[in-house]
Amino acid sequence: MKTITKLFATTLTALAILTTSNLKAQTMGSTEPMSSGSGMAFKIGVGVNGGIFPDRSEMDYGYGADVKLQYDLSPFVAVTASGGYTRLKWKGSPLKFEFIPLLGGVRVFPIERMYLATELGSGLAIKEGANMNFIYTGGLGYEWKNGLDLGVKYEGYVNNSASDLYFMKTGQFNLRLAYNFKL
Repeated sequence: MKTITKLFATTLTALAILTTSNLKAQTMGSTEPMSSGSGMAFKIGVGVNGGIFPDRSEMDYGYGADVKLQYDLSPFVAVTASGGYTRLKWKGSPLKFEFIPLLGGVRVFPIERMYLATELGSGLAIKEGANMNFIYTGGLGYEWKNGLDLGVKYEGYVNNSASDLYFMKTGQFNLRLAYNFKL
C-alpha cells in the first residue's frame, strides 16, 4: 500500500506543479471560458489509461483505452460521455476481466483548464457468463491549450455476484493521458 500511496502522491504533486505554472487571477463576473480557452464547445478525446489496485484488492493492475465526448454547458461546467475497453488482471493468476465501460459524468473547472471530474456508469462484460458491473469515479485533471489532457482518478467497481468472474467491491488509482480534438 505504501508504494501505491507514494505513486499517487507523486502524480498529484506533478499535476499540481504543472497546473500552477498556468494560473492567473480571475475577475468577478468574467465570462472567459475556463474549460476551454480555445473556444471549443464540443470536443472529443481519445485516451489511454493505466492503474494499480490497493494491496487488499484481488486485482493487480488494469489498463485500457477510451473515447470521451465533452460538451461545455458554461465556462465552468461540462458534461461528458465515454466508452472504451478496460482489462483488469487478477493477482497471481492468468485470469483477466475485460469489459466495455460506458460512463456519463460532469467536469467542473474551478481554475482555468484544471478540472474536478466525477462519472457513473456500467461495465459491459465481454466474456460470456460474466455480468455487468457498476463503475464510479472521482478525480482531477488538466487540459492544455494544445489539446493534451492529463488526469488522475479513483475508479471503483461493484460487481454482480452472479457473474462467473465475480470479484469483491474494489477500485484502482488510475492515470489517463488523452488528446482532445475540436469538433
